[in-house]
Amino acid sequence: MITGEDLTQSDPSPGGPSRPRRRRRRRGRTMAVIVAVVLIPVLVMGSGVVWFVWEIDTHGTPGPTVPVQIQPGWGVPRIGEELHRDHIIGSSLAFQIYARFHGDNSFQAGTYYLHTKLGVRAAVVALKRGPKINYEVLTVPPGLWLQQIAARVAKLYGRSAQTFLEGARNNSVRSIFEPAGVANLEGLLRPDTYKISNSQDEISILQTMVDTFDTRAKALGLLNADVDGYRAYQIIIIASMIEAEAKVPQDRPLIASVIYNRLAANMPLQIDSTVIYARGNPAERTLSAHDLQIPSPYNTYLHTGLPPTPIGSVSDASLLAALHPAHTTYLYYVVAGKDGHHAFASTYQQQQQNIAAAQKAGVL
Repeated sequence: MITGEDLTQSDPSPGGPSRPRRRRRRRGRTMAVIVAVVLIPVLVMGSGVVWFVWEIDTHGTPGPTVPVQIQPGWGVPRIGEELHRDHIIGSSLAFQIYARFHGDNSFQAGTYYLHTKLGVRAAVVALKRGPKINYEVLTVPPGLWLQQIAARVAKLYGRSAQTFLEGARNNSVRSIFEPAGVANLEGLLRPDTYKISNSQDEISILQTMVDTFDTRAKALGLLNADVDGYRAYQIIIIASMIEAEAKVPQDRPLIASVIYNRLAANMPLQIDSTVIYARGNPAERTLSAHDLQIPSPYNTYLHTGLPPTPIGSVSDASLLAALHPAHTTYLYYVVAGKDGHHAFASTYQQQQQNIAAAQKAGVL
């Protein structure tokens, strides 16, 4: 029967056919998921790129300059944390990414003076230039004892004489001329003028002075030297006595000859400077009869042979004199002039005459 109804329409009643609408809803949800899966990471990545680009450069005027201390052994993450803490950069992570992307995996230790709000790029450029090195001058003239050198080191900012002395006596630093069984760098520090950076501690300073001595002494031929059976360390001991005794250049090889001649004759050296060293006070240079009885291996009035160690730093001139002594028969010397030059003698009688002349001239 024909009723006039459109039999192609879906049944609107509950439970009737509705598949086309459900398919459309499913397609809508699928598209939403696809958009979310694709678009959200893109947005996150894009915002990350925007964040990274923002962190690379400064925005506005950089702030005041502040000191930043980079310690030895710090890697890029630790440096980034320090820069962030000091407000040089806004993000330690951005610094790490940028530095590693450009192959900058390490930076020199030291003090840098950087503007706050500098930005990552400028911070990396500044770090690549290296730290600002502030120097203090350390002057060590020949003849100083180890304790006197330590006192000069202690005048440098933040340095300790005690730490320096301990390093010189506990094998923290050794010279190539230091024999086995000796733990004393007396005489093995080169007298010179040094530029000491703010990053050098006492042990680093000690190492520099020892390395400088070793290099120069090798250049002078000390390493394999043999003078009358005396080898390198013993020659340094002799040079230290020459340094303490000689006041004019021409006396050095002559004093050296007296020392070697007395050693060969098994005579006590009777060198006043060794007794002063045994007494322990470098400021007091006069001796009393009592001082000559000090029971010390450094007292060359009581003991034959050489003192156990050098008695001070030595110049090239004294080392050369010990390496190349004059050929004489001298066994004695005494000061003979106000300039400090000495008169030399081969016999005791000649020595007594020289002493009388010095006393008459008012120099003894």
